[in-house]
Amino acid sequence: MSYISHIELDDANLPPPTPEIEQERKVAMFDLIEENSFALPAREGREVPQGPYRVALSIREKRLVFDIRTEGDEPAAEFHLSLSPFRQVVKDYWAICESYFDAVKNMPPSQIETIDMARRGIHNEGARILEERLEGKASVDSDTARRLFTLICVLHFGG
Repeated sequence: MSYISHIELDDANLPPPTPEIEQERKVAMFDLIEENSFALPAREGREVPQGPYRVALSIREKRLVFDIRTEGDEPAAEFHLSLSPFRQVVKDYWAICESYFDAVKNMPPSQIETIDMARRGIHNEGARILEERLEGKASVDSDTARRLFTLICVLHFGG
């Protein structure tokens, strides 16, 4: 029962996404809901509501906010993460994604594959940073961290 059943992005104050960014968002959200691992650890002796969880991601005051609720919409946890550790990797990720999107239109498969490998490497680094930042707040597996990192990139794109 430790998983995310619903994910929501607060992108109301962001510029409209490009078609490529919208596609990244849709795929990440679909994949995340299809399969993920997300658990809240016991903290300071308080009992933690069991999942599944509804997660709302937003950026407020230059901080990434995870608002975690139960299926019954009861508050389960809320934590704020500094965006500073993510800034460079998000910037690098979008730069390599732009190269990848261009390559798909114009380059041979071998060059596309090289750029995609670099893109996956940067994406893995972002997921690793997220896992570190979530330590003690939430437990996620690598695939969940990767999908959440994509959603952070989407929020950060306009934030």
